[in-house]
Amino acid sequence: MSKTTATFYRAGCPVCLDAESAVNRYLDQTKVALEVVHLGTAKQRLLEAEKAGVKSVPALVIGNQTLHLNFGAPLSALK
Repeated sequence: MSKTTATFYRAGCPVCLDAESAVNRYLDQTKVALEVVHLGTAKQRLLEAEKAGVKSVPALVIGNQTLHLNFGAPLSALK
């Protein structure tokens, strides 16, 4: 059985760090392959995040679903 892939987009703010900690704690890593992307340092991934429907960080994209997990910063602040 293959794992579901998920991408967690974040910046360095406390809201993002708390959300990342929760995602790591609660996602079943035997079922989900999680990639964490820090958009403050990986600006080349901003367009990818926008295409996935990310409007603000922190956000989790899993399958074709984008989940906004609180509000740390809009993507426009990371450009």
